[in-house]
Amino acid sequence: MRPATFEPQQIIDAGLELQAEGRNITGFALRNRVGGGNPGRLKQVWDDYLSSQTEVTAKPVAELPVEVAEEVKAISSALAERISQLATGLNDKAVRAAERRVAEVTRAAGEQTAQADAAQTVDDLEETLDTLRDEHSTTLAALDDSRRKEQSQAVELAQLRERLAETEKQLGESEKAGKEAAEQHRQQQTELQKRLDVTENKLAEATPRHAAELQGIREQHTGEIKELKAQHAWSESELQKRLDTELKARQTALDTALKAYNKQLVALLAGKEEAAKENKK
Repeated sequence: MRPATFEPQQIIDAGLELQAEGRNITGFALRNRVGGGNPGRLKQVWDDYLSSQTEVTAKPVAELPVEVAEEVKAISSALAERISQLATGLNDKAVRAAERRVAEVTRAAGEQTAQADAAQTVDDLEETLDTLRDEHSTTLAALDDSRRKEQSQAVELAQLRERLAETEKQLGESEKAGKEAAEQHRQQQTELQKRLDVTENKLAEATPRHAAELQGIREQHTGEIKELKAQHAWSESELQKRLDTELKARQTALDTALKAYNKQLVALLAGKEEAAKENKK
Protein backbone atom coordinates (compact mmCIF):
# COMPACT_ATOMS: atom_id res chain seq x y z
CA MET A 1 0.00 0.00 0.00
CA ARG A 2 1.49 3.34 -1.08
CA PRO A 3 1.00 6.47 1.06
CA ALA A 4 -1.79 8.85 0.14
CA THR A 5 -0.96 12.07 -1.74
CA PHE A 6 -2.07 15.37 -0.21
CA GLU A 7 -2.48 18.74 -1.92
CA PRO A 8 0.13 21.45 -1.08
CA GLN A 9 -2.55 23.72 0.36
CA GLN A 10 -3.59 20.99 2.82
CA ILE A 11 0.02 20.68 3.96
CA ILE A 12 0.41 24.47 4.26
CA ASP A 13 -2.81 24.75 6.29
CA ALA A 14 -1.59 22.01 8.62
CA GLY A 15 1.74 23.83 9.06
CA LEU A 16 -0.01 27.11 9.84
CA GLU A 17 -2.12 25.35 12.47
CA LEU A 18 0.99 23.88 14.10
CA GLN A 19 2.66 27.29 13.94
CA ALA A 20 -0.33 28.91 15.63
CA GLU A 21 -0.13 26.31 18.41
CA GLY A 22 3.55 27.09 18.94
CA ARG A 23 4.72 23.60 18.00
CA ASN A 24 7.79 22.61 16.02
CA ILE A 25 6.93 21.96 12.39
CA THR A 26 8.54 18.68 11.32
CA GLY A 27 7.71 16.12 8.65
CA PHE A 28 6.21 13.75 11.18
CA ALA A 29 4.17 16.52 12.85
CA LEU A 30 2.70 17.44 9.44
CA ARG A 31 2.04 13.76 8.72
CA ASN A 32 0.13 13.33 11.96
CA ARG A 33 -1.87 16.50 11.30
CA VAL A 34 -2.93 15.68 7.70
CA GLY A 35 -3.36 11.98 8.45
CA GLY A 36 -0.64 10.42 6.34
CA GLY A 37 1.89 11.07 3.57
CA ASN A 38 5.67 11.06 3.20
CA PRO A 39 7.21 13.21 6.00
CA GLY A 40 10.06 14.26 3.70
CA ARG A 41 7.66 15.50 1.02
CA LEU A 42 5.43 17.22 3.59
CA LYS A 43 8.40 19.08 5.09
CA GLN A 44 9.65 20.06 1.61
CA VAL A 45 6.26 21.60 0.72
CA TRP A 46 6.26 23.57 3.97
CA ASP A 47 9.86 24.80 3.43
CA ASP A 48 8.99 25.91 -0.11
CA TYR A 49 6.04 27.86 1.29
CA LEU A 50 8.24 29.61 3.85
CA SER A 51 10.80 30.45 1.15
CA SER A 52 8.11 32.05 -1.00
CA GLN A 53 7.06 34.26 1.93
CA THR A 54 10.55 35.51 2.74
CA GLU A 55 12.56 38.02 0.70
CA VAL A 56 16.27 37.74 1.25
CA THR A 57 18.36 40.78 0.53
CA ALA A 58 22.09 40.37 0.24
CA LYS A 59 24.12 43.04 1.94
CA PRO A 60 27.48 44.17 0.66
CA VAL A 61 30.38 42.83 2.60
CA ALA A 62 32.83 45.50 3.72
CA GLU A 63 36.44 44.86 2.78
CA LEU A 64 38.61 43.89 5.74
CA PRO A 65 40.94 46.82 6.68
CA VAL A 66 44.67 46.28 6.38
CA GLU A 67 45.14 47.47 10.00
CA VAL A 68 43.55 44.26 11.36
CA ALA A 69 45.43 41.89 9.06
CA GLU A 70 47.33 40.30 11.95
CA GLU A 71 44.09 39.71 13.84
CA VAL A 72 42.51 38.18 10.74
CA LYS A 73 45.37 35.71 10.35
CA ALA A 74 44.94 34.41 13.90
CA ILE A 75 41.12 34.33 13.76
CA SER A 76 40.98 32.76 10.28
CA SER A 77 43.24 29.88 11.31
CA ALA A 78 41.16 29.16 14.42
CA LEU A 79 37.91 29.58 12.47
CA ALA A 80 38.96 27.17 9.73
CA GLU A 81 39.92 24.56 12.31
CA ARG A 82 36.64 25.06 14.18
CA ILE A 83 34.54 24.74 11.00
CA SER A 84 36.31 21.50 10.13
CA GLN A 85 35.63 20.13 13.61
CA LEU A 86 31.98 21.19 13.50
CA ALA A 87 31.46 19.65 10.05
CA THR A 88 33.05 16.39 11.15
CA GLY A 89 31.00 16.32 14.35
CA LEU A 90 27.80 17.15 12.47
CA ASN A 91 28.34 14.32 10.01
CA ASP A 92 29.19 11.88 12.79
CA LYS A 93 26.08 12.83 14.77
CA ALA A 94 23.86 12.54 11.69
CA VAL A 95 25.21 9.07 10.89
CA ARG A 96 24.74 7.89 14.47
CA ALA A 97 21.22 9.38 14.62
CA ALA A 98 20.33 7.68 11.33
CA GLU A 99 21.66 4.37 12.60
CA ARG A 100 19.71 4.73 15.85
CA ARG A 101 16.50 5.59 14.03
CA VAL A 102 16.93 2.71 11.60
CA ALA A 103 17.47 0.41 14.57
CA GLU A 104 14.39 1.81 16.29
CA VAL A 105 12.28 1.44 13.16
CA THR A 106 13.58 -2.09 12.60
CA ARG A 107 12.81 -2.99 16.19
CA ALA A 108 9.35 -1.42 15.97
CA ALA A 109 8.73 -3.27 12.71
CA GLY A 110 9.69 -6.50 14.42
CA GLU A 111 7.24 -5.77 17.21
CA GLN A 112 4.48 -4.97 14.73
CA THR A 113 4.86 -8.13 12.62
CA ALA A 114 2.23 -9.80 14.73
CA GLN A 115 -0.32 -7.04 14.09
CA ALA A 116 -3.02 -7.39 11.49
CA ASP A 117 -2.11 -4.30 9.46
CA ALA A 118 1.29 -5.55 8.26
CA ALA A 119 1.01 -3.69 4.94
CA GLN A 120 0.65 -0.31 6.69
CA THR A 121 3.69 -1.10 8.81
CA VAL A 122 5.75 -1.74 5.72
CA ASP A 123 4.59 1.58 4.21
CA ASP A 124 5.49 3.43 7.39
CA LEU A 125 8.90 1.81 7.39
CA GLU A 126 9.50 2.85 3.79
CA GLU A 127 8.45 6.41 4.57
CA THR A 128 10.76 6.52 7.57
CA LEU A 129 13.66 5.19 5.57
CA ASP A 130 13.01 7.78 2.86
CA THR A 131 12.99 10.50 5.53
CA LEU A 132 16.26 9.23 6.96
CA ARG A 133 17.80 9.23 3.51
CA ASP A 134 16.62 12.81 2.93
CA GLU A 135 17.99 13.95 6.28
CA HIS A 136 21.28 12.24 5.60
CA SER A 137 21.47 13.92 2.17
CA THR A 138 20.74 17.26 3.85
CA THR A 139 23.53 16.64 6.35
CA LEU A 140 25.99 15.81 3.57
CA ALA A 141 24.96 18.96 1.70
CA ALA A 142 25.57 21.02 4.86
CA LEU A 143 29.00 19.40 5.21
CA ASP A 144 29.87 20.24 1.59
CA ASP A 145 28.72 23.83 2.14
CA SER A 146 30.94 24.10 5.23
CA ARG A 147 33.91 22.81 3.25
CA ARG A 148 33.27 25.32 0.46
CA LYS A 149 33.11 28.15 3.00
CA GLU A 150 36.35 26.93 4.55
CA GLN A 151 38.07 26.96 1.15
CA SER A 152 36.73 30.46 0.42
CA GLN A 153 38.05 31.73 3.74
CA ALA A 154 41.43 30.14 3.03
CA VAL A 155 41.60 32.02 -0.30
CA GLU A 156 40.68 35.31 1.41
CA LEU A 157 43.32 34.69 4.06
CA ALA A 158 45.99 34.12 1.39
CA GLN A 159 44.97 37.36 -0.35
CA LEU A 160 45.21 39.29 2.92
CA ARG A 161 48.66 37.87 3.54
CA GLU A 162 49.82 38.96 0.07
CA ARG A 163 48.47 42.50 0.60
CA LEU A 164 50.18 42.70 4.00
CA ALA A 165 53.52 41.56 2.53
CA GLU A 166 53.23 44.14 -0.30
CA THR A 167 52.46 46.94 2.19
CA GLU A 168 55.48 46.02 4.32
CA LYS A 169 57.68 46.02 1.20
CA GLN A 170 56.46 49.48 0.16
CA LEU A 171 57.05 50.88 3.65
CA GLY A 172 60.59 49.52 3.62
CA GLU A 173 61.34 51.09 0.22
CA SER A 174 59.89 54.46 1.30
CA GLU A 175 61.98 54.46 4.47
CA LYS A 176 65.15 53.63 2.49
CA ALA A 177 64.47 56.42 -0.05
CA GLY A 178 63.89 58.92 2.78
CA LYS A 179 67.21 58.04 4.42
CA GLU A 180 69.08 58.36 1.11
CA ALA A 181 67.50 61.78 0.41
CA ALA A 182 68.37 63.03 3.91
CA GLU A 183 71.99 61.85 3.52
CA GLN A 184 72.24 63.55 0.11
CA HIS A 185 70.93 66.86 1.53
CA ARG A 186 73.39 66.62 4.42
CA GLN A 187 76.31 66.08 2.03
CA GLN A 188 75.19 69.02 -0.16
CA GLN A 189 74.94 71.28 2.87
CA THR A 190 78.40 70.20 4.08
CA GLU A 191 79.90 70.85 0.62
CA LEU A 192 78.29 74.30 0.37
CA GLN A 193 79.55 75.18 3.86
CA LYS A 194 83.09 74.19 2.86
CA ARG A 195 82.91 76.31 -0.30
CA LEU A 196 81.53 79.25 1.66
CA ASP A 197 84.29 78.97 4.23
CA VAL A 198 86.94 78.90 1.49
CA THR A 199 85.45 81.94 -0.25
CA GLU A 200 85.17 83.87 3.00
CA ASN A 201 88.82 83.08 3.78
CA LYS A 202 89.89 84.16 0.30
CA LEU A 203 87.91 87.39 0.62
CA ALA A 204 89.35 88.05 4.07
CA GLU A 205 92.85 87.47 2.68
CA ALA A 206 92.21 89.46 -0.52
CA THR A 207 90.89 92.63 1.13
CA PRO A 208 94.07 93.49 3.11
CA ARG A 209 96.23 92.39 0.18
CA HIS A 210 94.42 94.67 -2.28
CA ALA A 211 94.57 97.51 0.23
CA ALA A 212 98.30 96.99 0.58
CA GLU A 213 98.70 96.87 -3.20
CA LEU A 214 96.73 100.10 -3.56
CA GLN A 215 98.87 101.79 -0.93
CA GLY A 216 101.99 100.55 -2.71
CA ILE A 217 100.71 101.89 -6.02
CA ARG A 218 100.05 105.28 -4.46
CA GLU A 219 103.50 105.38 -2.94
CA GLN A 220 104.98 104.27 -6.24
CA HIS A 221 103.12 107.00 -8.10
CA THR A 222 104.24 109.55 -5.54
CA GLY A 223 107.82 108.54 -6.14
CA GLU A 224 107.31 108.60 -9.88
CA ILE A 225 105.85 112.08 -9.64
CA LYS A 226 108.87 113.30 -7.79
CA GLU A 227 111.22 111.59 -10.25
CA LEU A 228 109.38 112.95 -13.25
CA LYS A 229 109.40 116.44 -11.80
CA ALA A 230 113.11 116.17 -11.39
CA GLN A 231 113.77 114.70 -14.82
CA HIS A 232 111.32 116.72 -16.87
CA ALA A 233 110.03 120.16 -16.78
CA TRP A 234 106.38 119.10 -17.09
CA SER A 235 103.87 121.07 -15.29
CA GLU A 236 102.71 119.55 -12.04
CA SER A 237 99.06 119.68 -13.10
CA GLU A 238 99.60 117.72 -16.32
CA LEU A 239 101.60 115.07 -14.54
CA GLN A 240 98.98 114.78 -11.83
CA LYS A 241 96.26 114.19 -14.46
CA ARG A 242 98.16 111.30 -15.99
CA LEU A 243 98.81 109.78 -12.62
CA ASP A 244 95.19 110.21 -11.56
CA THR A 245 94.02 108.53 -14.77
CA GLU A 246 96.27 105.53 -14.20
CA LEU A 247 95.30 105.42 -10.52
CA LYS A 248 91.57 105.41 -11.41
CA ALA A 249 92.10 102.58 -13.89
CA ARG A 250 93.83 100.46 -11.28
CA GLN A 251 91.18 101.38 -8.70
CA THR A 252 88.45 100.31 -11.15
CA ALA A 253 90.17 96.95 -11.73
CA LEU A 254 90.45 96.45 -7.98
CA ASP A 255 86.75 97.30 -7.47
CA THR A 256 85.79 94.89 -10.25
CA ALA A 257 87.73 92.09 -8.58
CA LEU A 258 86.08 92.86 -5.22
CA LYS A 259 82.61 92.84 -6.82
CA ALA A 260 83.33 89.46 -8.39
CA TYR A 261 84.30 88.05 -4.99
CA ASN A 262 81.16 89.55 -3.46
CA LYS A 263 78.93 87.99 -6.14
CA GLN A 264 80.54 84.60 -5.58
CA LEU A 265 79.99 84.95 -1.83
CA VAL A 266 76.31 85.90 -2.31
CA ALA A 267 75.78 82.92 -4.64
CA LEU A 268 77.28 80.54 -2.10
CA LEU A 269 75.13 82.00 0.70
CA ALA A 270 72.01 81.60 -1.45
CA GLY A 271 72.93 77.96 -2.20
CA LYS A 272 73.40 77.30 1.51
CA GLU A 273 69.97 78.76 2.36
CA GLU A 274 68.30 76.73 -0.42
CA ALA A 275 69.93 73.53 0.87
CA ALA A 276 68.72 74.33 4.40
CA LYS A 277 65.14 74.78 3.10
CA GLU A 278 65.29 71.47 1.20
CA ASN A 279 66.59 69.71 4.32
CA LYS A 280 63.66 71.05 6.39
CA LYS A 281 61.18 69.70 3.84
